[in-house]
Amino acid sequence: MPIDIDEKNLKHGVLGLVVALVEIITDALRLQALKRMEGGTLTEAEVNRLGEALMDLDAAVEEMKQEQGITESVKSVREGLDNIVDDLLDKMVNPEQWDERNK
Repeated sequence: MPIDIDEKNLKHGVLGLVVALVEIITDALRLQALKRMEGGTLTEAEVNRLGEALMDLDAAVEEMKQEQGITESVKSVREGLDNIVDDLLDKMVNPEQWDERNK
């Protein structure tokens, strides 16, 4: 029996995952940039270039999501990944609570 694969859904799923990962990396870059700005290790020109680069990246990602019709796919992937991270952090912060749930 052949496997029926919906190419459009597969494309949206994979592209949604890739774009979600790009957004997560961009968020991490933004946090690192803020730390460096607060730490005074960037010049004003570097801050301006970094800000422009991050805004350009945001615009490009948003344009791609709109063009490909994957806004909801990306949102779904981000929510799923956020839930996984929340659970992992909760297990690290409250290990005794998780031990009781597994009994």
